[in-house]
Amino acid sequence: MPQIPENIHELSVGQLSARSGAAVSALHFYEAKGLISSRRTSGNQRRYTREALRRVAFVRAAQRVGIPLAAIRDALAQLPEGRTPTREDWAKLSEAWRTELDQRINQLMRLRDHLTDCIGCGCLSLKNCALSNPDDVFGEQLTGSRL
Repeated sequence: MPQIPENIHELSVGQLSARSGAAVSALHFYEAKGLISSRRTSGNQRRYTREALRRVAFVRAAQRVGIPLAAIRDALAQLPEGRTPTREDWAKLSEAWRTELDQRINQLMRLRDHLTDCIGCGCLSLKNCALSNPDDVFGEQLTGSRL
């Protein structure tokens, strides 16, 4: 990993990419989504503060556990302007995300356990079709294939 001298307080997009492990295109995407920010030089080049490294690390860690970017952006927006997330911030936010993740895990386990119940006929009204029609919701409303 390339080292950035301590006296350099701003990073180019290439330097931020090299240090964070995120592709340049991902950094541009994160910036477009409001997850990180940069300033533009007189030559219209992006410059990121060193704190962007921690924000990128925060975003990538949250993504790895399945947190949607919109939720990550909302979490970062709760921090005072310009402040990078701390270990305490991660602990607080990860606790809030835990319930959502537990729900997703339970849903995925249910889908896995009922995967062989689906016969793939397309009727979507089988009472035991946990994949496309959990609890036969469509069978209560309609008959035949509607999706």
